[in-house]
Amino acid sequence: MAGGQPSGRERESRSVNRAPEKLGAAGSGARALDASARPAPSNGASANGVSGNRLLEEPSAPAMVDGFGRRIEYLRISVTDKCNLRCVYCMPEEGLPWLRRDEILSYEEITEVVRVMAGMGLRRLRLTGGEPLVRKDLPRLVAMLAGVPGIDNIALSTNAVLLAPMARRLRDAGVSRVNISLDSLRPDRADAIARRPGTLDRVLHGLDAAEGAGFDPIKINVVLMRGENDDEIADFAELSRGRPLHVRFIEVMPTESNLELSASNFLSCDEALAAIAEVDALEPVPGPPGNGPAAYFSFPGARGTIGVITPMSHNFCSRCNRMRLTADGQLRPCLFGTIQTPLRDALRRGEDLRPLVEETLRIKPEKHLLVRGSSEGSGGLIALSQTGG
Repeated sequence: MAGGQPSGRERESRSVNRAPEKLGAAGSGARALDASARPAPSNGASANGVSGNRLLEEPSAPAMVDGFGRRIEYLRISVTDKCNLRCVYCMPEEGLPWLRRDEILSYEEITEVVRVMAGMGLRRLRLTGGEPLVRKDLPRLVAMLAGVPGIDNIALSTNAVLLAPMARRLRDAGVSRVNISLDSLRPDRADAIARRPGTLDRVLHGLDAAEGAGFDPIKINVVLMRGENDDEIADFAELSRGRPLHVRFIEVMPTESNLELSASNFLSCDEALAAIAEVDALEPVPGPPGNGPAAYFSFPGARGTIGVITPMSHNFCSRCNRMRLTADGQLRPCLFGTIQTPLRDALRRGEDLRPLVEETLRIKPEKHLLVRGSSEGSGGLIALSQTGG
């Protein structure tokens, strides 16, 4: 894979997930938010309102099920390993050795992988990078994927720097939902985190364009970093009051390039919820349609929601519903670890991909083995951009 990550296929060790004990805190009259109050993560839904769980009601429909009984209907597709930002938690400032053009799957090859997996039960897609919008003519790929029988929904994860002029074309091609990365609302701080000048204005311009194009839902992803943006938690939460925006706070995950940050600047979502609860009462809510593990809350009368994604403090791997396709054609059953199955060469030889997909399902690990501030469990991953995050 990109950046020289190991490609071993060994099964990672299994262990029993621990249930979260507490989530949130009380403050300024807000009630305590404990694990029992957490809403279930929202399930995927198509643009026409079809539930992502509809296959559970159709026993004859194909289904991909891993060795732990988890139904896999969601594929995150990295269309490029390149990115126009250098976020401190994601990749080294100097970048990475980028993949050659011939190493990257073509749009036709990506579509063929999706066609095969859709015949096995795949229903929902998310396009990621790197930064997916740096790849030329992405709306063409979206239109190709939207035409694959069985695909209900296509989403996009982006830093939104390049989104404004492309938003309408992407929406018309078939993207219905968008996630936008934004880690600070202060221009100087946003530039420092992204390590690129002028970041905030361009991201906010992209956010406005996403609303104007009619993407629904629009989610804002905020990576929590103590001493970097923890004093903006309440400001981010306030965005959900008057606009239909879904602000999600995400715990930083360790990679080879961010070990010091993930150790010294780690901030749990419990602490973020406690800070927000001091502003106003929070109530658990179902949240917007989606495929991820977030638990959602809202202020009274708010148009949007506040979500938390807790890969480090409250493991959610037991609910995993996804696999990942890297830009160079590795099918990864988990974001972290060393397990992956090369599809590209088999695809180019015209071989049947289904046995390879089935094998990847079989070896999908029960859970990640990440350790805060340590490379243990990351499988040598240098940057999240290598696998689509």
